[in-house]
Amino acid sequence: MVPKTERDVLKAIVHAAHHLKGETTDFDPLLKMIGNSRLVLLGEATHGTHEFYRIRAQITKRLIEEEGFNAVAVEADWPDAYRISEYVRFESGDQEAIDALAGFQRFPAWMWRNADVLDFVGWLRNYNEHRHSKRVGFYGLDLYSLHASIQAVLDFLDKVDPEAAGRARYRYSCFENFGEDTQAYGYAASFGLSKSCENEVISQWIEMRRRAADLAGRDGRVARNAFFFAEQNARLVKNAEEYYRAMFHERVPSWNLRDSHMAETLEALMHHLGPKARIVVWAHNSHLGDARATEMAQRGELNLGQLIREKYGEKATLVGFSTYTGTVTAASGWDGPAERKHVRPALPGSYEALFHETEVPNFLLPLRGKEKVASLLREPRLERAIGVIYLPRSERVSHYFHAQLPEQFDVVLHFDETRAVEPLERTAAWEAGEVPETYPSML
Repeated sequence: MVPKTERDVLKAIVHAAHHLKGETTDFDPLLKMIGNSRLVLLGEATHGTHEFYRIRAQITKRLIEEEGFNAVAVEADWPDAYRISEYVRFESGDQEAIDALAGFQRFPAWMWRNADVLDFVGWLRNYNEHRHSKRVGFYGLDLYSLHASIQAVLDFLDKVDPEAAGRARYRYSCFENFGEDTQAYGYAASFGLSKSCENEVISQWIEMRRRAADLAGRDGRVARNAFFFAEQNARLVKNAEEYYRAMFHERVPSWNLRDSHMAETLEALMHHLGPKARIVVWAHNSHLGDARATEMAQRGELNLGQLIREKYGEKATLVGFSTYTGTVTAASGWDGPAERKHVRPALPGSYEALFHETEVPNFLLPLRGKEKVASLLREPRLERAIGVIYLPRSERVSHYFHAQLPEQFDVVLHFDETRAVEPLERTAAWEAGEVPETYPSML
C-alpha cells in the first residue's frame, strides 16, 4: 500500500509528465521550455546507456535544425573531439565518420567510440555539407589529454613560428622524465619528489595569449580556428598540470579544477563562436545538474551545471536523465575491458524507484515552472549515478547520493528500462554479457 503522501507525489508526476512514445512531437514541450536559452545541458545517468545517447542526439538535431544551435560540446578530450569537428566541417582528411573517431583510444573508449555517436557524427557532416560558413562544430571539454595537447601546441607553432616552437619545446620538456604517465608526474610533483612544471606551462600559456593577434593572423596564413585550437590546448596543458598535482591531495580540489576547466572551455567556445553562439552540452548528470542541490555541495564540490546556472540563469536549461533497470556498458575497474552489465532495479527511496512506480515507461517531466510537482519532489531522495565503472555489489555506497531533483535540473527524462550502448569494439566480455549472480558457482 503506497502511503498517501507518496500517492500524492505519484499523481502529481503522472499529471505533469509528457509520455514519450517515439513520436516526432515527443520533445516539443522541451523545445518550448528551452526557448531562447543559449546553453542546453543534456545529462546522462550512466556513461554507457544507448537511450541516453540516442535521445540526446535526437534533441540536439532538432536544436540545430530548428533553433539555430551551432556547436556541440561534450565530456571528452579537446584534441580527440576537435578531430570530429574538423571532419564534420569538411576541414580534415578523414574520409568516413569512423575515421574521425580514431582519436578516442584512451579508457573508456566506448564513451565516444560507440554506434550512437558514429550515427550522430555522420548526420552532422551531412547537415553541414551545404552550409559552408555556418557549419556546426563538435568540441571536447575535458582535460585528460595533457600529452596530446602538448603535441598539438608544438605542431601549430612549428608551422607558424619555429622560434616560438623551440621555446615551447624547452618548457614542455619538463615532463619528459615521466613519459606518458601523467599520474606519476602528479605524484612526484605534489610530494616534492620532482620539480613541478607549473611555471613552465603557465609561461607557455601566457605567451600564447600575449601573442594571440600575431599568431592567429600573421600574413593571413593561419586560420582563426587553427589558433583557437592551439590556444585551448595550451590552456588545457596548464590546467591539466595543476589537476594531476591536485589528485594526490584532497579529492575536492581536483574535481573542482576539472569542472572549472570545462566551464572555462565552454566560455572560450562561446566567445569564439560570437554573440549568436548557442551550444548543446553532453556530459554526465554529476557534471550538469546543479551541484548545490546535491551532497556534492556539502563536500565543497562545485560543477559545470552550477557554474553555468550562476552565470546564465534561465538562459541555460539543465536536463537530467534517469533509468530504473536494464543493461549498461561499463567496466569493473579502471582501464578494464568494456562489459555489458545488468543494472539492478533502483533502490527504494530513490527518485528512480519513485518514477518506476508511476508505471509510465518513458516520460519527460518539466520541473522549472511546475511548482506543484517541484514542491512534492523537493524533499531529498537518493539518486543513482553510474560512471565508467559499475559495481553492483557496493551499489548504495558506490553509485547513490542524495539530491533535490527540482533544484538540480529544469527537466528530467526517465526511461524505465534501458540497454547498453554498443561499443565499436565489442569485446568477448561485452558480447557474453554479465553472468547472473544466481549462476551455479561450481560450474
